[in-house]
Amino acid sequence: MKDSATPGLTILYVDNHLIAVDKPAGVLTQSDAPGAPNLLDQTRDWIKNEYGKPGKVYLGLVHRLDRPVSGVVLFARTSKGASRLSEQFRNHTARKFYLARVEGAPEKESDRLVHYLRKERSMKATVFPRPTPEAKQAELTYTVLEKRGETSLVEVELHTGRFHQIRAQLAFLGHPLVGDAKYRAQSTLPEGRIALHAHKLIVTHPTTGETIALESPAPEDWPLASA
Repeated sequence: MKDSATPGLTILYVDNHLIAVDKPAGVLTQSDAPGAPNLLDQTRDWIKNEYGKPGKVYLGLVHRLDRPVSGVVLFARTSKGASRLSEQFRNHTARKFYLARVEGAPEKESDRLVHYLRKERSMKATVFPRPTPEAKQAELTYTVLEKRGETSLVEVELHTGRFHQIRAQLAFLGHPLVGDAKYRAQSTLPEGRIALHAHKLIVTHPTTGETIALESPAPEDWPLASA
């Protein structure tokens, strides 16, 4: 659903403890400069308007998506919810699924990739095939869903949450994301976008213990048919 007071904001799920929203590509999850538009503030404004909340609205940030990535972002509406959700992300019990369109076709239809990633000052991740000083273990599983022309659509499940993990590991495999020039993609997309969409997030509700699956369909302009 959308709310006119916060144009373009799509609410995927809301209750007294949680709120999940659909992040458009190009929008920051959290501000990196005073006054910069970001999803955290937009969601806080939606809650304030929807429920007539006086004063500052609490909203806990428990995970992020990179600026060029679209899809599900979950916030906590209580400090207890934030603590318990953060623990799930920290312990990798929250399940995170992405759609990615990559250049070329992976040799294996599905595989589990284990590498070691080091975040560089250039804000890029370097990938190593074996343990390396200052590099953190990174694991993901991918499955090829479709091959079309010079690209392939894959679903990725992250088992760790490293900096630029999907982008770096798939590029190391020889299949960078469509549009991802930082990781040597030959293709380009408008407005610096990359073909990565967080389409499903599965968590345990912090108070009821219920399993909640939050899903975001790929945007109409997401590079599926055109890539």
